[in-house]
This record gives sequence, C-alpha cells and structure tokens, in this order.
Amino acid sequence: MFKGYSKEAIVFLKKLRNNNNKQWFEAHRGDYEEFLLLPTRELVTALGEFMHSIDPNFEIRPVINKTISKIYRDTRFSKNKTLLKTSIWITFKRPTNDWKEAPAFYFEVTPDGYRFGMGFYGATSATMKIFRAMIDKYSSEFNEAIAFLSKQKTISLVGDDYKKILDETKPKAVQDWYQKKSFYLVCDRKVDDILFSEKLVKDLKVNFKLLIKIYRFLLEVKLEQLKNNKKLE
Repeated sequence: MFKGYSKEAIVFLKKLRNNNNKQWFEAHRGDYEEFLLLPTRELVTALGEFMHSIDPNFEIRPVINKTISKIYRDTRFSKNKTLLKTSIWITFKRPTNDWKEAPAFYFEVTPDGYRFGMGFYGATSATMKIFRAMIDKYSSEFNEAIAFLSKQKTISLVGDDYKKILDETKPKAVQDWYQKKSFYLVCDRKVDDILFSEKLVKDLKVNFKLLIKIYRFLLEVKLEQLKNNKKLE
C-alpha cells in the first residue's frame, strides 16, 4: 500500500546530486531501493487500475524500464555524461518503439519537489503537423478537450512556440496549442505534505482525470500518424 514518499527519499536525491558516481551509489543502493524504488513501485500499483480505465493498453507493471525510470543514464549518445539520474519518474504509456512522440502520463520526484502531467516527451514536426490538421478537422472535439485548462490553476501548458503565427484566424485558447513545436501539460510543486502522504494517489487521480479528453485526442493523432506511416511502406 502506498503511504507516501519519506523525507529520506529527498535527502537521498540531494546527496546523490552531490555524489554522482558509481562508488557512492553502490554504497547507498539500499537507501535507493528502500526510499525511492519501493514507494515508486507502490505508487504505480496504486494507480494501475485507474490508468487502465483511461487506456486499457497502458503498461502498468511496476517494473524498471516499463513504468519506472532507470537510475543509470545512457550516456552513449548524450552530451551530458552524468552517470546517474537525480530523480525518479513514472510513465504510463502504450508500449511502442517511438514512445517519445506518443502521449504519456508521468510523475517525477526530484531533489527539490515533484511534477506530474501528460504530453509528448518530444513530438516531431510531422506529429505536430498531424495534430494541427486534426484541430482543424475536429475543432469542436478539440475545444471540448481543452476546456478544462482555463477552469483550473494546477496544470499548465508548456512548450516552445513557432515565432511565425501559423494561423491568425485561430482564437487565443486554440492558438496557444496550435503554435507549439511540441508540448506537455505539467504541475510543478515544491516538496510538500502531499508528497509524504497517501493523499498523493487521490491527488494524481483527480488531476489526471482532467487530462483524459486531451489524452484521447492526442492518441488519435498518434494513431493517424501510424496510418500514414503504413501508407508509405
């Protein structure tokens, strides 16, 4: 049963940030497993049934590299050669090879707080072109999907914009999405009592529920992209 993260989890992440090397981590692996990995697995389990109600094809097993991030970074193709990740995160997504441009729900704990939301890790220009085309084609469905955003202050839309206005006829609420090169929806919080409580599960469910319609719209974007790819094969 998930009862919240402990303050020791934050202490561990802060120490890891200052001691980012294999020798230190292996000497403190027990702390990682007890204070970070165990509660993260419990959190995945606590959310699993709810996440399947959003999308029955979500991967919900509480396993590293399935729903839970690895602690060691893959530095082979990265300019950042830092060996260890100084946060731990969860993603709920459909199993796919091109997951970076598929919509996913996520939750992350860092040394300074936590964040959660839904969106793309890094949508390509081709994905965003399909996204804009579907906004044009299904404008009423899209407006319904994003209506929640202006009615709450917890979750924000984040992402870089094109400098050139792509379609001046779009209303402001739609323009905010239409101009994005990629995007995600996020709530960023400092460390608080919710993180250390079982209330985190309910809080995530309440906020993830707000994102269901826009998730399903983005899923249709991804499915449309897959259809286009098959036509090109």
